[in-house]
Amino acid sequence: QVQLVESGGGLVQPGGSLRLSCAASGSFFSINAMGWYRQPPGKERELVALITSGGGTNYADSVKGRFTISRDNAENTVYLQMNSLKSEDTAVYYCYINCVAGVYWGQGTQVTVSS
Repeated sequence: QVQLVESGGGLVQPGGSLRLSCAASGSFFSINAMGWYRQPPGKERELVALITSGGGTNYADSVKGRFTISRDNAENTVYLQMNSLKSEDTAVYYCYINCVAGVYWGQGTQVTVSS
């Protein structure tokens, strides 16, 4: 069984920054990729950023240049540094892991960008 523990969400003003963290534990054996998806109010879940075991990254066009994904392989933790936040970044952010044991999701953390 795999557990994902997310932290770092909250309320921030437009232009501000937040850093999300997600720590994976359990019997996941080898990790292929970790990352973040988000679900804005009334919309479907969408990819934000992914990072592979080799360090390759993939970003949604809407966050390129503002968000940075990174990973601590030793701690099985993935981070999302979010800068220059906009109101349209408001969403529930979900941690994601693709590993030998399967695909798993975190419970989600709310990010609200509002003045």
